Amino acid sequence: MTNNLDTMTDNLIVQKDVNSYNPHQPTKRMNIMTKPTGSACNIDCQYCYYLSKDELLGDKDGCKPVMKDAMLEDYIRTYIEQQNHSEIVFHWQGGEPTLLGVNYFRDVVRLQKKYAPKNVTIENNIQTNGILLNDEWGKFLAKNNFMVGISIDGPEMLHNTYRVNRAGRGTFKQTFAGIKILHKYNINFATLTCVNNLTADNALEIYRFLREDVKSKQMQFIPIVEPKSFKTTAPQHWKNEEVIFQGMPEMDPSHPNSVVESWCVSPSQWGKFLCTVFDEWLDNDIGQINVPYFEASIEAWMGRVNPLCTLAPMCGKGLAIEANGDVFSCDHYVYPEYKLGNIKDKTLEDMQFSAGQEQFGRVKEATLPKQCRECEYQFACFGECPKNRFIKTLDGESGLNYLCGGWKQFFSHIDQYIMMIVVTMGYKVHKKINADAMKIKFK
Repeated sequence: MTNNLDTMTDNLIVQKDVNSYNPHQPTKRMNIMTKPTGSACNIDCQYCYYLSKDELLGDKDGCKPVMKDAMLEDYIRTYIEQQNHSEIVFHWQGGEPTLLGVNYFRDVVRLQKKYAPKNVTIENNIQTNGILLNDEWGKFLAKNNFMVGISIDGPEMLHNTYRVNRAGRGTFKQTFAGIKILHKYNINFATLTCVNNLTADNALEIYRFLREDVKSKQMQFIPIVEPKSFKTTAPQHWKNEEVIFQGMPEMDPSHPNSVVESWCVSPSQWGKFLCTVFDEWLDNDIGQINVPYFEASIEAWMGRVNPLCTLAPMCGKGLAIEANGDVFSCDHYVYPEYKLGNIKDKTLEDMQFSAGQEQFGRVKEATLPKQCRECEYQFACFGECPKNRFIKTLDGESGLNYLCGGWKQFFSHIDQYIMMIVVTMGYKVHKKINADAMKIKFK
């Protein structure tokens, strides 16, 4: 491994100027997942955590959810006005946002131009299954410099296992046709690949497929983890019987009494998947392909705050807004218990920077069990996403992450290689986040 490390590390997407990070800078920047279609989607992925939101939060009038023109304009205006950064990014998700059609997003761009101050750059990211992408979409996305996140779980057989349409048929061919549109119009895109109980055992096949067939230069891998009660029970509101001890057989998704859904990835599968992909990336693609978990780990080993919210000491900066204007603490926390308000009644600024939302973000680190606090890799993980913390430690303390064993397997595997990369880049290894970086201001 690491044959030409000096050259390859030059292209890593890592913040190389340590002085450019200023935790005391009073910049107000928002990062809201905008869901103008709510949970409405044109496919029926069996592992989707969001499809059931229409039952939990559904429109009482039974109408198709869509952020209407007046609310859309008000949202875009306030989203821009209440930030003081030179670059403002809109994140469009769902459900499936392309259901709204190209003209809806033409209006989005028009409104952004209407309200953007001089010297402020507006950027747009859109997450899609790719099925509706055609030449019209391609021309629009290219012209307006949209960054596209496209969901694909691997080669056809693996992708079609869970990513099916309403008739139960696989969606691979339609998604791949959408990817061809992205290439045809030279649209910058990233692949989002869900790692479930079946795809987890095919790590190398999936990675090479994304690299060679999809030609993805940015690969995001998402572990699929949901407790059996996820459709109705909000995170941190689990019943006692749902919180089991680490290592119990019921942690296995294939167990008849498993605490998670059968399509979830197990901790050991997740660890093995990451290790396998990392080895291939390090051997052949470092500096050429961006895998956020890998490059974020380099930052962590440099003593910096992990740039990924799931692995950072604090979260709470990635709010979600539904089609009706309801705002929630996170798009994985779209439950009544975590509703911050509605943009008709409260400002985005008041919700984003509220004391309650700050508390939501800081609880991530404050509630770590002793096992995590004493772990040699706490600096790289911080207990991962709180939505997955429904396991008890062996001494009976709640708040352990379901994927803990997998993350530890991964971090111990990459440790020596990440240290080598950090040194090659000319930095010292710090397996502890420096004190200044930990003085994070929520705003």
